Amino acid sequence: AYTELLVKTCHRRGAHAMGGMAAFIPSRRDAEVNRVALAKVKEDKDREAGDGFDGTWVAHPDLVPTATEAFDRVLGDRPNQLERQKPEVSVAAGQLVDVKVPGGTVTENGLRMNVSVGIQYIESWMRGTGAAAINNLMEDVATAEISRSQIWQWVKHSSRLEEGPTVNADLVREIADDEMSKLRERLGDEAWKKSRFTEARKAFEQVALSQEFEPFLTLVALKYID
Repeated sequence: AYTELLVKTCHRRGAHAMGGMAAFIPSRRDAEVNRVALAKVKEDKDREAGDGFDGTWVAHPDLVPTATEAFDRVLGDRPNQLERQKPEVSVAAGQLVDVKVPGGTVTENGLRMNVSVGIQYIESWMRGTGAAAINNLMEDVATAEISRSQIWQWVKHSSRLEEGPTVNADLVREIADDEMSKLRERLGDEAWKKSRFTEARKAFEQVALSQEFEPFLTLVALKYID
């Protein structure tokens, strides 16, 4: 609903509507990862062009041809789609705040991903890198915000994982132990000693497990920077 409203609102005001960023960072070592990801990027950009967007953006230059091809197919020689005013679009406030995912469940894999990516991003941020490549995706502070916010909600409401266990602070800390061990093994002892993962974990657990929801994670993370 919000993308339809975005295009309609922009075009009504004579402004170009820009699609979302394709965050994928190509791998130089894994052709299969690239194949799957590029197919997803193509699908996303085809949808954006078809929905009436005038342009889009990507996280890596290697994705430009895929995005350009998708928009060229729809726009042809036209520079934009401002003529698509979308009078048929009518979006209610309730549709904009409906974040339900049909068939979506809370899983251990999802919890682990939130913990790992959240800690990795904060560690990168503490070292001065605000846009970090994690798992072949370009992530920014919004990623860590979503990760810690989901965990906070799951703990607050005692959400049950698809696998059975209830999400609580002890489970989150247990998984954090696990994920920190994996990161240390992957990095090696020398790189680990130079990292900020210990502080990053403390900051992440504070914003994910605090009694009251912290307004913004970087305000907490700042306290751990010398």
